[in-house]
Amino acid sequence: MQHLISRTGLDLFILALTIGGLVLTLASGGYIQFVMGLVALTTVLCVGLNVLYGLTGLVSLGQVGFFAIGAYATGVLLLNDVSFWIALPAAAVAAGISGWLLAIPAVRMAGPFLAMVTIAFAFIVEHGAVEWRSVTGGQNGLMGFQMPMIGGYTLSETDLVLFSICLAGLSLYLYRRLADSGWGMAMTGMRDAETAASSLGYKPFVVKSTAFAIAAAMAGVAGGLFTPLMMFIAPSNFPFSQSILFLFAVLIGGAGSVLGPLAGALVTVLLPEFLSGLAEYRLLFFGGLLVGVLLIAPRGLVGSIAAFLPRPSRAIDPRPATEIEALLAEYSKPDKLEIQGLGISFGGVRAVDDVSLSLPSGAVTSIIGPNGAGKTTILNMISGFYKPTDGDITLSGKSLAGLPAFEAARSGIARTYQTTKLFENMSVVANVISGLSRGRLGQPLARIESPENLELAAGLLRYCGYLGDLDKRAGDLPHVDRRLVEIARALAMKPGVLLLDEPAAGLMRADKDQLAVILRKIADLGLAVVLVEHDMELVMGISDRIQAVDAGKPIAFGTPSEIQENEIVIAAYLGDGSAPALPRKDLLETVETPVLSTLKLTAGYGAAPVLKDVTLKVRPGEMVALLGANGAGKSTFLSAVSGLHRPVDGSIILKDEPVHALAPHDLVARGLVLVPEGRQVFPELTVLENIELGAYKRQRDMSGDEVEALLERFPRLKDRLHSRAGLLSGGEQQMMAIARGLMARPSVLLLDEPSLGLAPAMINELYAILGELRDEGTTILLVDQMASLALSVADYGYVLEQGRIVMEGPANELISDERLTAAYLGGGEDVSMQEAAR
Repeated sequence: MQHLISRTGLDLFILALTIGGLVLTLASGGYIQFVMGLVALTTVLCVGLNVLYGLTGLVSLGQVGFFAIGAYATGVLLLNDVSFWIALPAAAVAAGISGWLLAIPAVRMAGPFLAMVTIAFAFIVEHGAVEWRSVTGGQNGLMGFQMPMIGGYTLSETDLVLFSICLAGLSLYLYRRLADSGWGMAMTGMRDAETAASSLGYKPFVVKSTAFAIAAAMAGVAGGLFTPLMMFIAPSNFPFSQSILFLFAVLIGGAGSVLGPLAGALVTVLLPEFLSGLAEYRLLFFGGLLVGVLLIAPRGLVGSIAAFLPRPSRAIDPRPATEIEALLAEYSKPDKLEIQGLGISFGGVRAVDDVSLSLPSGAVTSIIGPNGAGKTTILNMISGFYKPTDGDITLSGKSLAGLPAFEAARSGIARTYQTTKLFENMSVVANVISGLSRGRLGQPLARIESPENLELAAGLLRYCGYLGDLDKRAGDLPHVDRRLVEIARALAMKPGVLLLDEPAAGLMRADKDQLAVILRKIADLGLAVVLVEHDMELVMGISDRIQAVDAGKPIAFGTPSEIQENEIVIAAYLGDGSAPALPRKDLLETVETPVLSTLKLTAGYGAAPVLKDVTLKVRPGEMVALLGANGAGKSTFLSAVSGLHRPVDGSIILKDEPVHALAPHDLVARGLVLVPEGRQVFPELTVLENIELGAYKRQRDMSGDEVEALLERFPRLKDRLHSRAGLLSGGEQQMMAIARGLMARPSVLLLDEPSLGLAPAMINELYAILGELRDEGTTILLVDQMASLALSVADYGYVLEQGRIVMEGPANELISDERLTAAYLGGGEDVSMQEAAR
């Protein structure tokens, strides 16, 4: 109820401002009235730009072009004795159509490319006005317009200003209505997370082009008012700099706020008038003040003031769990989702190859595999983000292969993501409401947050385990709550198929147990649940069937117990033992004092720690392997040790000195060097330049002989030394990344997943080189998904599970320990979770 009063109060405030403007106009005269007219028409234009930028997040620097189209359209029609009351809407239509046509290429671009297209449009309009003399009058412009008439009464300048103020007030009210509607929600969703908005059924092109057309049409209206107010228009009235000023007005007032355009218009129109006495220094002071406002109040004047006001709260009665379960059970369920011979290639690389799978309703089907196996790619094809190269996807007899994401969503497929994609500037409950319509937006100004929708959304949130504030900003949620809200939003779409991409990533054990119960209940209510997850305890506990994939190809399908015992699956996670043995040539001779160690290291993201009390040591000249299933915390450990992620607790000791508070570049200078997952090469630099960058912290004593020695070790790089690094194969890039790390003369070399994405022959060649480095005394801490491969070259190993060290020992003992397999594929003792959830 308070939220409703707040909305009504805002409308009354807009009405009061409008009446105040009318009274002030009548009480003043002459030039002050003219300035107030400029404020009003600038407000109208900025309201449209606020729809485009504030709601939808699209930057346009071409609004002055639409402003000019509206002005010239009105001027030409008035000179041809067309009534102003016909000319003004015609100007809006002409500008709106121009905006929609510009949107066709523009909305497919992003960032600077979008801005460049709109800048080019503004220049085209400006120069078109100069050259099209027969219509626009060229540089001489147009004049001699008749003032608008109503019946036999001719409006005065005061009347026109009063009319402009009324239009400005109306535009602010309509913006408020639009922002509260399904269209406004869709626009905000496109701004915050376009991928998620598409997966909720929203059509990106329709939403963006509509915003473009609205902004252009309102600029046309402002231009139509400008013509009779000025009584003279010429190209000099529409310089490109005016577009920048319009965008400044929206930013200064507060992008996305209802009253922001008015505040911005007041500043950008009135401030130059107040500074008029400064003559040639006026623009300098004006620009400085604008920059100052943006630095001090980045949310704009209205946004900064609103931050200090108490937020209205709403009393929402969530629907009880029994009603939510009944609703979920009533959802239209397909018999099954069929995948037949699915395949896709990226640049010649076969990411998924001949995957066939039947996903029945009322069951949890999990897709597992090591990193790079193609699991998420399969979900992306099902949900319409990738178009398959081969095969078909059918749901209730309808082929979905190649359909865009919004079509897949409207067909009954909902999904979540590895990294949650909430609409961060919406409230929690609004995020869930955004999924209720499956992208069908309804009437442009129809209110979407009805009491019925609020109660349903709140009930879905409570059913999924979210117990926090329903009106809290989604971007402020902790990690576990973000996961729950995303699942509730997916369920709000009334899906027949629910795709979940690593929903347990980053959750604590208790949260994972709660999540498992929720997912099992959802499946038992009749939905087809497709789960991609690295937590094998969760997967084995709730899955009915599991599809294992490796390198894009299906390798096994069966029940959890069958998958746990499958030799091909075990080989995919641990290695098949086909790599050549790489024993040390001589026994390791070292000292017990470690060169690198961690003591009870705890690290994580947000509220949930990923690593818990990890104690590990690496002795001089030793190669240590850190193993564990995907999501166990291996890469997080390397990020914490290398300074990229600050630990929550515990110590990191390098050469008997604590270094956990040092920055990454300081650690590199001390000899702790990371070769990151994915190589992270500089693609536009040459191979030689990439390698030499490794010596950046010691460039004074770098010599060409070092590069030559590295090229002898990595002969593949010799012939490509002056080629761009981005043109190398994956294996060659990995070798170059290691060479770059060695150029830093590391005391400890940290290697994160060096075999990821490489062909078997390249992996064997790479590991032979690692064996040579080990034998020569290089100290290495190695993380690799292929456990048996890593242990074949390591001296000692540690096994992480759920962020804790659960096993450690000499590499030759770990490689034959059955507990290693259980750490990767689960031990099978929690399969009863399925029955417990039921």
